[in-house]
Amino acid sequence: MTPKQILDSFSETLVRDDRILSAAERALVATLLQHARAATGDNHEIQEAVRAVIASAVGETVAQRAFAVLGGSIVERILKGGSSPLGDSAEERTAKVYARTPGEPQPPSGPGPHVKAPHKAPQPPTSSPMRTPGEPQPPSGPGPHVKAPPLAPQPPSSPMRTPGEPQPPSSPSPHAFRTAIVSETSAAVAERPSALPARCVVLDEFLAPQELEELMRFTVERESDFSASEVVSPSADGGIVNYEHRRSRVLVDLANHQDVMLARIKTVLPQVLDKLDMEEFSIAQVEAQVTATNDGDFFHFHSDNGSDRVASRHLTFVYFFHREPRQFAGGELRIHDARLEDGAYVTEGTYQTIVPQQNQIVFFPCELLHEITPVNCASQSFADSRFTLNGWLRR
Repeated sequence: MTPKQILDSFSETLVRDDRILSAAERALVATLLQHARAATGDNHEIQEAVRAVIASAVGETVAQRAFAVLGGSIVERILKGGSSPLGDSAEERTAKVYARTPGEPQPPSGPGPHVKAPHKAPQPPTSSPMRTPGEPQPPSGPGPHVKAPPLAPQPPSSPMRTPGEPQPPSSPSPHAFRTAIVSETSAAVAERPSALPARCVVLDEFLAPQELEELMRFTVERESDFSASEVVSPSADGGIVNYEHRRSRVLVDLANHQDVMLARIKTVLPQVLDKLDMEEFSIAQVEAQVTATNDGDFFHFHSDNGSDRVASRHLTFVYFFHREPRQFAGGELRIHDARLEDGAYVTEGTYQTIVPQQNQIVFFPCELLHEITPVNCASQSFADSRFTLNGWLRR
């Protein structure tokens, strides 16, 4: 083998070892590079400069971890007696250690320099920022007020993370213990689990800065195209408006923004499914919409695939964005632990809370019971709403 082939083979070995670089960190690097390409346009010099900086940072981190893993392997071999005879020279023993292919990937011993440990409890925003039975109505169509972000790509504040253990409500909400039917499909009850624990994956800094700015501008300029949100009703052929269950406004014609979001989602989907312990699947259809929630808006307990009409929905995504500085409070996404009771899923009273953060996306299985808490927006201005680009991947 040539020196280059040896180096390439060694690099391939390192990048596949989760002790050296986790799947979440690999996804982070891929997102950074995408942001760099999007932010610099056709300026190849800047692209190469940014790529060199990222490569240097990744190289330093990989080298540091590789030495630690290598050292740990050597110490472990010594403690176990090793396979090398004591009579070997130092040079021979070193050669044998370096000739070994690293073992099976092990979980990292601790967070790396760019890994933010997930919080054990919901955290409030630092500076800015779903019952009558029914699910969100499927979209019937295809799917300068924002503060200028920096031109250069910004590194995500944290990589892929799974929120901490579900926390009990500190004070019961008005609808904290409503029962909610998660499944009204024709699937046999025996196939449904007795419990559905809350789980989700959260990614920060998901879109490139100018993509976020363009999405915000597009949304505000189309205020007149928004319509009242609907829910799926077992007694109706189509969706219905039910202000006791859900209050918000939606836009279903997203122009090119749906394609931008889907392309980004596809780059992280394998890692997201792995974190959620879900099998990979072929995407048969994508539903997407922009949802605006303003003062007093909410969405009571519901699941996203609980009737035959939406039964093929498999994965929910919710991308948060808003005008800066943030002019609303509330609107938290709560994903509940649920149990099967008399053929319907009901909340256990515990949940995971995601406080809306700018340029953040959340993924979770469609069958999970969730709600949106009421929004408080003093100005009641549409542009000050809590916005999401949310949707579902069908299989």
